[in-house]
Amino acid sequence: MELKLGLEKVQKTTNSDKGIYILELFAEKDFSISAKKFIGFTFPKGYYYYVGSAQKNLKSRIARHLRRKKKVHWHIDHLTTHNSVKTLNSFIIPEAEKIIEAEIANNFVNYFDAQIIVEGFGNSDTKETKTHLYYKKGKIKGFEFQRYYHFKN
Repeated sequence: MELKLGLEKVQKTTNSDKGIYILELFAEKDFSISAKKFIGFTFPKGYYYYVGSAQKNLKSRIARHLRRKKKVHWHIDHLTTHNSVKTLNSFIIPEAEKIIEAEIANNFVNYFDAQIIVEGFGNSDTKETKTHLYYKKGKIKGFEFQRYYHFKN
């Protein structure tokens, strides 16, 4: 497995058609979204980490997440299109099967001292997880992902 750092680098160097990814986002101020499930909830400023998967068209999926202008389809689209939120990075586990997505999501809090601030975000297709969105006030360093997932830089 190999970790690809940097948004443009990911797009240019990933040859895999499937895999698991973690999007790193930063909210410069508190915000709310219009998804019915989360109306009335205020997301605090800070770093967000979204665990996702694509079992086909991985490059296209990540490219879509990086676009700010798009039709809002998934929960994560509410964050990636929000004016207060910036996508900083994406980390990829190429060729990883979907079951790994739930394993990462279920261990994210313990591994990275992250918080679940909303349950049911982005996990409608993986019922064995509470959420796929995690929050931290501070940034998770890339080497921390490498330590737990044995990536190479």
